[in-house]
Amino acid sequence: MARHNFRYFAKEGVMNMVSHGFMSFAAVGMTVACLLIMGTFSLVAVNADAQLLDLEQDNEILAYVEETYSTSQAMALQSQLEAIDNVLDVTFISREEAKEAFIANYPEEELYQDLDANILRDRYAIRVVDLEQLSATVKSVQGVEGVVNTNAFQDLADGFTVVRNIATMVSVALIGVLFLVSVFIISNTIKLTTFDRREEIAIMRMVGATNGFIRWPFVYEGFLLGIGGAIIAFLFQWGLYEAVATGIGNTDSLQLISIIEFSEIWVSVAMTFVIAGIVIGVGGSLSAIRKFLLV
Repeated sequence: MARHNFRYFAKEGVMNMVSHGFMSFAAVGMTVACLLIMGTFSLVAVNADAQLLDLEQDNEILAYVEETYSTSQAMALQSQLEAIDNVLDVTFISREEAKEAFIANYPEEELYQDLDANILRDRYAIRVVDLEQLSATVKSVQGVEGVVNTNAFQDLADGFTVVRNIATMVSVALIGVLFLVSVFIISNTIKLTTFDRREEIAIMRMVGATNGFIRWPFVYEGFLLGIGGAIIAFLFQWGLYEAVATGIGNTDSLQLISIIEFSEIWVSVAMTFVIAGIVIGVGGSLSAIRKFLLV
């Protein structure tokens, strides 16, 4: 593309955007709103996934061994537990180790300091690969002969799984709907420009101007509207994310929830917003100009 053509297209795109100030403002505002809503639900889904991954790494099934089993008999169960589907690793905890851990959790309780290890059971700490299969894994562990009881935070795991799945489904639905709405708004904004310039476009067609030459100024207009909306939406998203993260961090009842630092994901968020903004803007422009180029 010739350099003077680039300057002409860019200048015409800016002039088109400025000449329809209110509609351009409305298009940018709509793009900001759509990207902000899409980004918020997407970040909820991302954090839910990260929280679920942390639970998968930290959450353990405690499998208690029959109290009549000797230590050697209890340790012999490890190979059976490791063979269960969805088991990541298995750690044997003897009565003495369980006693030490119990005392460490209650250092100020003198009554527990002389605790007899024999009142406790040998046990296994079992980590799983997929937390969504925790219930089935617990049942398999309970089916091992010699395991008399299990303990797992099933409700907590199920809660995060539900949150993750709902956030993902809502995000996908909203992204699809709001993307189409954004393209529609920008398309109608640019249609006003093309309608005002329909005679000019007709004359350009008659003197031999190519579709590309006519189309490019409107593409630049859509590009500028989309990129402007993306930048503003990103700044709003950043501020909103930090405010929510600070609020959760300062609330004692929400200490179990960990939020990914925005500094770790800002590049991905920015790139996603920019790409989405450009696609929305340019897509709306191409949709608007198409019928005016039909002969």
